[in-house]
Amino acid sequence: MTVQINTDNNVEGHARLKAYIAEEIATTLARFEDKVTRLEVHLADENSDKFGINDKRCLIEARPMNMQPVAVTNHADTTEKAFHGALDKIKKVLDTAFEKQKAY
Repeated sequence: MTVQINTDNNVEGHARLKAYIAEEIATTLARFEDKVTRLEVHLADENSDKFGINDKRCLIEARPMNMQPVAVTNHADTTEKAFHGALDKIKKVLDTAFEKQKAY
């Protein structure tokens, strides 16, 4: 599974953050490693420099093999919370998608 991490101009995408995100994804989604070809993480601060409630956004798009891509979005007050919320959501979506695929 290839992991690509993208940040907008308002989120610092330093190596430590990218390593942390890649490690969390590898741990949380380990059981989908052979079923998902690519995972894209997009981090953004929608309010730029202004303060706002739930203005950090994390979008995770997964590309499962032989299936349409699926994406989830989560908003929170910090980048880390937004990421973890989106990670929980994508895990649930992938669980559901693969369970439905098994049923057929």
